Amino acid sequence: ALRGAARAGVQPLPVRRLRTSPRALSAMPSWVIDRYGRNDVLRFTRDMVFPTIHFPNEVIIKVHAASLNPIDLSMRSGYGATALNMKRDPLKIKSVDTEFPLTLGRDVSGVIMECGLSVSYFKPGDEVWAAIPPWKQGTLSEFVVASGNEVSFKPKCLSHTEAASLPYVGLTAWSAVNQVGGLNKSNCGGKRVLILGASGGVGTFAVQLLKAWGAHITAVCSHDASMLMKKLGADDVIDYKSGNLEEQLKTLPLFDFILDNVGGSTEKWALDLLKKWSGATYVTLVTPFLINMDKLGVADGMLQTGVTVGSKTVKHLFKGVHYRWAFFMPSGPSLDEIAELVDSGKIQPVIDQVFSFSEVPKAFLKLEGGHARGKTVIDVISKK
Repeated sequence: ALRGAARAGVQPLPVRRLRTSPRALSAMPSWVIDRYGRNDVLRFTRDMVFPTIHFPNEVIIKVHAASLNPIDLSMRSGYGATALNMKRDPLKIKSVDTEFPLTLGRDVSGVIMECGLSVSYFKPGDEVWAAIPPWKQGTLSEFVVASGNEVSFKPKCLSHTEAASLPYVGLTAWSAVNQVGGLNKSNCGGKRVLILGASGGVGTFAVQLLKAWGAHITAVCSHDASMLMKKLGADDVIDYKSGNLEEQLKTLPLFDFILDNVGGSTEKWALDLLKKWSGATYVTLVTPFLINMDKLGVADGMLQTGVTVGSKTVKHLFKGVHYRWAFFMPSGPSLDEIAELVDSGKIQPVIDQVFSFSEVPKAFLKLEGGHARGKTVIDVISKK
């Protein structure tokens, strides 16, 4: 409501002005990288530059908890650096042409510390959560700056540790299912949905979201995650290790929607599982967009990506199904809707393990090992 009031021109709430205290010039503890590579590039420092508000719609958040996502592993290794650096400094304003030291981490749950002059729907002391886009400094730090439209009030029923597990995967699933896939609570009832890679962060969120909207869910995961899938609401659970997955799925009725978190060879046969000429849609989160830009440069990479998605879309359209790519999109208003679902009990966090702030490298190794059941969370304010 406050967002709407601010946009409608209602008198804004009083906000604190930009930080001018000596603390603004001080440093803070962070986990950073100074080059791309494996886990040994992670470095703890107490001298990371304290974030400052550069735009009137920004806020500074004191980070209570963060979490890791596969994109953090990829970014640590340099994935997407070409595109992300272009987004970080599109006009080449920086005098030093480097993104380092770079702080990883996309999820944050914490408390608003400072507000820009045009921020009227938050105030210092508010408990919030957000997913910070990958071209900005991340959340494995004591403080982080975010745009006000990327931030939302934290669900009241969750602790900061629980809340930090949801924003990035929640918004990625929301983008794939709602904004790209066109599904919502009014049109999802009774639809047959297949989720490939259902036991990871995005998958566990998508199972709950689509079940809350009334869909029939078939979840593909390993056998040891089957109980979790049933608990989250999956109607059918398929163990991809128990035989030929394609043949197992062909024995089931055709699907209205497929969410693919796996990619690779699954794309070659998964679209044959959709109902033809019914508006059925396949959405994949595994795309070559950033890889193409890293390999070919910005212009050629974008051209190659456009040709690829265009040709695949047309090819499958002639077969009577829709083919789509989806990406994470930061959005405070979408997090508002997700928070309502969480507070109503329809979505719960799925946490694999919680690490203290001093254990960030260990948390990366845990994520790198794969087979997580939910999210790897960092308790940033932990004294351990």
